[in-house]
Amino acid sequence: MKTNEKLQKDIQNAIKCELLLHKAEIGVIEKKGVVTLTGTVNNYSKIIEAENIVKKVPGVKVIVDKMEVYHGYSNKKDNEIAEEILNILKWNLNILQEKLVIKVLGGWIYLDGTLDWNYQRESANMAMSNISGVKGVINNIKIKSELKNPVEKEAIEKAFIRNWALNYDSIYVDVSGCKVTLRGTVDSFYEKEEAERIAWNTLGVCAVNNELSIRYLA
Repeated sequence: MKTNEKLQKDIQNAIKCELLLHKAEIGVIEKKGVVTLTGTVNNYSKIIEAENIVKKVPGVKVIVDKMEVYHGYSNKKDNEIAEEILNILKWNLNILQEKLVIKVLGGWIYLDGTLDWNYQRESANMAMSNISGVKGVINNIKIKSELKNPVEKEAIEKAFIRNWALNYDSIYVDVSGCKVTLRGTVDSFYEKEEAERIAWNTLGVCAVNNELSIRYLA
């Protein structure tokens, strides 16, 4: 297995290569695959980007995010953030405004409501994350499938086979109605999230329970 020092160095190098991030802003603590990110950045989107980078580093099993957003003296008021949200919803065709309930409190955005597709939920989350002045996004949006027939297990398995990034032989799929459970073992945090993303993109899925475990690779 990688030593704590080796994995920590790999993560720091990955962060260093990302132009959006400054290595000095982000602290990395690693122990047996559990990575804790610390530090202060000036935009919430940097926290999302840092997490996405760390997930792709082999050996990472769990991420504990303790990063904070600080905007200095230019902190926006909640009503200013709310006005930007309304403008985003007006022009973003992937987000259905009438189906969402949005609250802004202390710089945090809380998303609630029900949408038809997971990509719409992810689109809403990303759009809110890119607003300047936002400290974080709590996404409680649920997915409600309009299909009456159960999800086809075979459709998910075939989608895994088509994806070059996955070792599909070690992933097991259980389907109950519109709910999908993933079990087995994958080689990275990235593979775990990629398997979940593919499952969500399958027609009719309303919930995904991702129980995939991650090998701690050398």
